[in-house]
Amino acid sequence: MTTTPAAPDPSTPGFTGARPGGLPPESAGETTREGLPSRSRLVRAARGEKLDRPPVWFMRQAGRSLPEYREVREGTTMLESCRRPELVTEITLQPVRRHGVDAAIFFSDIVVPLQAVGVDLDIVAGVGPVVAEPFRTRADLDRLPELTPEHVPDITDSVRMLVAELGATPLIGFSGAPFTLASYLVEGGPSRHHEHTKALMHGDPQLWHDLCARLAQIAGTYLQIQVDAGASAIQLFDSWVGYLPRADYEAYVRPHSAHALEAVAGRVPRIHFGVGTGELLASMGEAGAECVGVDYRVGLLDALERTGGRHALQGNLDPALLFAPWPVVEEAVRRIVAEGRQAPGHVFNLGHGVLPSTDPGVLTRVVELVHSLADEG
Repeated sequence: MTTTPAAPDPSTPGFTGARPGGLPPESAGETTREGLPSRSRLVRAARGEKLDRPPVWFMRQAGRSLPEYREVREGTTMLESCRRPELVTEITLQPVRRHGVDAAIFFSDIVVPLQAVGVDLDIVAGVGPVVAEPFRTRADLDRLPELTPEHVPDITDSVRMLVAELGATPLIGFSGAPFTLASYLVEGGPSRHHEHTKALMHGDPQLWHDLCARLAQIAGTYLQIQVDAGASAIQLFDSWVGYLPRADYEAYVRPHSAHALEAVAGRVPRIHFGVGTGELLASMGEAGAECVGVDYRVGLLDALERTGGRHALQGNLDPALLFAPWPVVEEAVRRIVAEGRQAPGHVFNLGHGVLPSTDPGVLTRVVELVHSLADEG
């Protein structure tokens, strides 16, 4: 079992720490009217409730686009940062304070639960997660035990600290989906073609399903741990699944994503997001989430048609548009909000994560604009 790193020294330069009163009054948007995260705009919209305006948050809102994040992370590795409750809390709160978004997203990395159960991996700057010994044989399954809460007591502590600080603002927990976790394990790191992953999937289907079943247990338990500690919603990220055709997704992936999502069924709304998944949206919806995340390559109206109007939608401003002149950004935001009104529920977000060189001030303006659009259209 991985040893939880020690908490950071509050005297570390740039570390402000979580503290009562650290959030501005507007940080919860208008959720304070309901008084509980369970009645927040994020939770209601993700469950499929139509509102006068959508809640807004951003994938990777806590991260490299914020100077305060770069300052507090200085000298600390990514994996260390993810395992220190005080630091996780501070980083998660930073964009809530700065932008006034309607939800916080738990600061972590999708490979944290893999490291916690003993997988030898590291997050290499400029590369991503790198696995020392790739998983390609049945014997490799022995190196992947089931996850239990005892593996990640620091995650429970982090979530509890955040919930106490956030008040009425909901916290979104998250996990990587089984396919994306499997791809990192099988390829040994990020891949442009996923040749080893696809070779295993088709060459030894039973081993593939056994590996993904283990990863679904890990992902599902990781989500349960966050919900047990107080997370108000969850998101299952499938970063690489867009490299698969629909038939392969349905045969080799969807059952395992459904298993992971089932772990918190009926407890909190579940958001399922993948990159490059326009052709998979209907199938991803059938995996069980109440809300389907839409990347920037597919319009919300197309996504609504593909999912049959059965799910709330999340998305989907192109992150690159944030570099355009403000009138261009404003027009795109207004269009997305208008299109989202036709869905059963809509959560405004980007169609992928915030790019590191994004001007934080533009993100704040987007939040303010979305907040101003109540009852328009």
